[in-house]
Amino acid sequence: MKIGIGLPNQVRDVDPRVIPEWSVRSEEAGFSTLATVGRTAYPGIMDTVALAGAAAATRTIGLSSNIMLATVWPPVLLAKELAGIDGMSGGRLTLGVGIGGNRPDDFVVDGLAPEGLGKRMDRDLDIYHRVWRGEPVGEGVNAAVPSGTRAVPLLFGGLAPVAFRRMAAWGQGYVAGSLPAPAVEPYFDAARRAWEEKGREGAPKLVAIAYFAFGDVRRGKDNIRDYYAAIGAEYADSVAESISVGGDAVRAAAEAFAAIGADELIFHPALADPDEIEKLAGAVL
Repeated sequence: MKIGIGLPNQVRDVDPRVIPEWSVRSEEAGFSTLATVGRTAYPGIMDTVALAGAAAATRTIGLSSNIMLATVWPPVLLAKELAGIDGMSGGRLTLGVGIGGNRPDDFVVDGLAPEGLGKRMDRDLDIYHRVWRGEPVGEGVNAAVPSGTRAVPLLFGGLAPVAFRRMAAWGQGYVAGSLPAPAVEPYFDAARRAWEEKGREGAPKLVAIAYFAFGDVRRGKDNIRDYYAAIGAEYADSVAESISVGGDAVRAAAEAFAAIGADELIFHPALADPDEIEKLAGAVL
C-alpha cells in the first residue's frame, strides 16, 4: 500500500506560502501523492490553486484531491484548469471528485444551485472529456486546451449506489470518506462489485484517507472540528476525535487500511506545520 500526504489547504487561515514548501518537503520525504481537501465557503486555499502550486514546486510526486466538489464549478472552466495543472505537472494529476451538496454555502456560482447534483455530475463528466479531447467550446471554433492534452484520470467518492456505478463507468477507482477502516471496508467492497458488474478489467484503485497530528493535538482536533462543523456537530466531533495522533496511531491506521485492501492511504494534516511531514514520514515510510 502506498502512503500519501495531504496539503494543509483546508486549515483555517492557512498561510498560502506554506504550500510550495510543504510540497517540496513531502516529495523529498518519499510520499506517493500530495492531495487536497477543500471547499469554497471556508477560509482556506481552493483545491485547484493548491494543486497548481504543488505542481510547480515538485517533479515526481503524484497529485490528487480527496475529494473535489466538482459540481460547484462551471464544467468547462474546471476542465480547463485541471488540464493546465495536469500539463504543468507532466501528467501527475489524478482527480478525486464528488457531487457535494451537504454544505449549500459552497455553491456560489449563479445558476449552479445545490440541486440535481447527480444529473449535473453526469453531464459535467461528458463535458470534461469533450474539453480534454480538444473539442470547440462556446460559440467559436477554438478548443479550451492545448493539443496533446490528456483526459485526467478520475476517482470518485460518495456512498450512494449511483456513486459506485458512476465510478465504474467513468473512473479509475474510489476514494472513501474520512472513516475508520472497518467502516470503509463495505464501501471498498461495493466499489469492487460495481467494477465487476460493469465488466471492467482488473480492479478499481481504492484510496483511503485519515487525519493525523503529531504536534499541538488539541489545536489539530479543533481545526478538523471547525472544518466539518457545517455538516453538524456530531459528525465534526467524530472526525476530530478519530485523528491518528502520534507514531503508533498512524502506523495502526496504515495497518488497518492495508488489511482491507487499500491501494493508497492519504494522511491529511490537522496542522499546517511543515515539521509534521517528517514526523509522519518517520513513522510510516
